[in-house]
Amino acid sequence: MKAYIAKRLAWTVFATWVTLTITFLLIDFSPISAAGAEFVDQQVQSGMDADEARELYEDQLGHGDTVWERYTNFMIGLVTFDWGLSTTYNQPVTDVIMGSWIYSFQFVLPATIISVVLGFAIGLYSATHQYTKEDYAATLFAFTGVSLPNFWFAIMLILVGGVYLDWFPIYYTTNVPGILSWENAHQLVLPVIVLSTSAIASEMRYARAESLEYVHAEFVKTARAKGLSENEVTVRHIFRPAMVPLITILVGDILGLLFAGAYVIEYIFQIPGLGLISYNAIIQQDTPLVLATVLIPVFIAIIGNLVQDICYTMLDPRIEFGDR
Repeated sequence: MKAYIAKRLAWTVFATWVTLTITFLLIDFSPISAAGAEFVDQQVQSGMDADEARELYEDQLGHGDTVWERYTNFMIGLVTFDWGLSTTYNQPVTDVIMGSWIYSFQFVLPATIISVVLGFAIGLYSATHQYTKEDYAATLFAFTGVSLPNFWFAIMLILVGGVYLDWFPIYYTTNVPGILSWENAHQLVLPVIVLSTSAIASEMRYARAESLEYVHAEFVKTARAKGLSENEVTVRHIFRPAMVPLITILVGDILGLLFAGAYVIEYIFQIPGLGLISYNAIIQQDTPLVLATVLIPVFIAIIGNLVQDICYTMLDPRIEFGDR
């Protein structure tokens, strides 16, 4: 297992490098940002030549060297945790990240737990009660949840729950007693609902499909014939083998839904988390901050895939690392 983990960690480094390289090139070769255009326009109005104003702006962003030199400096900085200065927030990138990650974590973590627990539970119940009213209701919920666009669902919840009923705040505010306060939890209800709805529906569909393969299996019939309770049969003989393929899609699917949805939700609710600062950094072409905010979900996704592979042997001892 040590050799397998070492090999996967090597691939982790390579995959992270490829992702950051592509991101850097996309940002570096993109046209000048709106903020840059405004700066150039101000300098031109003050009497400076347009080309000189553009060069001045690029020099301020550290774009005065060649592409290779800029790329090398950024990569060395990322490795040494010298992630540079954010031109958007006029702070070190590490300070911006440390000040914003908690705002993403406080609603992504509850949404992840809710989506996994409810998604698997509903899917397992639906599979063991196939063709019942509950099964049809769960299937309807799954298709509805997957089909709902997050941005539209968030706006509808704001209009209904925040404007018409006045039950929840429309926008997130940091002026609360603390992260663990009731006021903070109250204003996170709508973001958690929006973020977890599609994830619950997706996990429910996968859990139902995988569990159905074992509901009528011979070993399940044998377990029932031995007198095991229905709960024991469901958990030990249906859910446990179904968890092996479910683990495969858990990390990629959940992280994809949550991190992609976090960008939209943080922008709509104005939550100052990693998604919102990444969006602002992309708009402003803040390369150091963009690379840092890309590195974090990439690293979590790759490490998560490594953890899920290790969990295979815990769920199914027949799986050997030497065969991978």
